[in-house]
Amino acid sequence: MGKQPVVLIVDDEPANFDVIEILLFKEGYQLHYLDSGAKAIAVCAEIEPDLILLDVMMPDLDGIEVCQRFKTNLRSQHIPIITITALSDKEDLARCLDAGADDFISKPINSTELRARVRSMLRIKFQYDLIQSTIKLREEMMQTIVHDLRNPLIGVILGCDTLKGLDVPERAKRRIEQISKTTEKMRFLIDDILTIGRIEANKLTLNLTKLDIVDIARSAIVDLAPMAAQKQIQLVGSFTEDPAMVTVDRHLMHRVMANLIDNAIKFSPAQSLIRVNIEYLPQNPDRLDLVKIEVIDSGAGVSTNQKQIIFEKYEVGNAATGVSQIGLGLSFCKMVVEAHHGSIYVVNNQLTGSIFTILLNRA
Repeated sequence: MGKQPVVLIVDDEPANFDVIEILLFKEGYQLHYLDSGAKAIAVCAEIEPDLILLDVMMPDLDGIEVCQRFKTNLRSQHIPIITITALSDKEDLARCLDAGADDFISKPINSTELRARVRSMLRIKFQYDLIQSTIKLREEMMQTIVHDLRNPLIGVILGCDTLKGLDVPERAKRRIEQISKTTEKMRFLIDDILTIGRIEANKLTLNLTKLDIVDIARSAIVDLAPMAAQKQIQLVGSFTEDPAMVTVDRHLMHRVMANLIDNAIKFSPAQSLIRVNIEYLPQNPDRLDLVKIEVIDSGAGVSTNQKQIIFEKYEVGNAATGVSQIGLGLSFCKMVVEAHHGSIYVVNNQLTGSIFTILLNRA
């Protein structure tokens, strides 16, 4: 398996560790022993175990609670846990599994069973690590490739700008303008992918500024108005009279607003209305803690199942004829909003359509 597997034994009785150490001595594992669940929770990240053998009957924090804490923590939930218990009642064993345990061993411990179950769980952990390593490599390669696409794309953009200044037939001008708009969309998409990669790698640095989010919304509406006009869609802003002050990265939040409005235009029927609302929440003059931003359309709406996954990468919801769908726009929005400690969700509009809502802390 490469590196020496690390096994953490958590048991309040040192004698039980001695037994396990003897039984696993010839297996070549790196064994760590802790006599309480609280200690295990505190130093787990430092030890980085590949497997946890967890006694159930312990004072203070019992094994059930310790297991639950491990499995609800994003940093440790992937670690296999074998609970070791003298309990034989099926309901007690079911409690171990419900708490997140991957397997269990009954006392007194059988040496053959212990070694077999430990090997089984370590195989699962090895496969998990291999998958994670492959995913990381794939993401790094994708980021590198996407980053390298920027230079030739910038060359195309600069070429289009040069051609716009030339005296060419009207038909050629229209084609140049079309190429220019398409390459600009590609540039935005590349920037979104790179931003998502930085967020996932915890390497995104936000250029935070205190500003009125209404200004960003108005700017996004102006930018998307020509696209809306092509479908005879009306873009309307309904904003709070007082400045809606938030502390955000102006560029990234503008991209979020533009993505949501662009998405609404794509999926709305011709000659319809898209409304952008901004207000304070809750409606209490003494406690205006949140700014609510809504992009409301009258399109096909989002099904209940899609609401659960539509913000994940490469999920595009319902396929729409003639609509370009890559499945990164809403994922980008979610990651950026959450990087600002906000939230984003979608609900149905009445009678048709969707309401995409962002909640940000008021500055």
